Amino acid sequence: MHWYLRVLKNYATFEGRARRKEYWMFYLINAIISIILITAERATDMTFFSLLDGLYTLAVAVRRLHDTGRSGWWFWINLIPIIGAIVFLIFTCLDSEPNSNKYGPNPKH
Repeated sequence: MHWYLRVLKNYATFEGRARRKEYWMFYLINAIISIILITAERATDMTFFSLLDGLYTLAVAVRRLHDTGRSGWWFWINLIPIIGAIVFLIFTCLDSEPNSNKYGPNPKH
C-alpha cells in the first residue's frame, strides 16, 4: 500500500523517476481499484472515475519511463496495436538506470 500511496501523492507529477517496484505494486493495487471504479461508474453513469484513474496511471507510467532513461512520450507507443503494448511492457520491466539521469536521481538510493 506504501507504493500506491506514493503514486497518489504524485498523481499529476510527470517529472522524476519511478522504480519497477513502485510501478508494479501500483499496477496491482490499481487493477483492484479500477474494478471498483468501473463498477461505480456503471452504477452512477459518471465518467469522473475513469478520468481520475487515467490521470494517475499516466503519471506513474511516465515516471517509470523516466527511470529507464526514456521520455514520457514513449507512452504513446501503446497506440500501435499489439506491438506497441509489448514494447511498452518491456520498457516498464527494465531495470532503472544505475545513476542519475536527466529526469532525476536514482530512486533506489
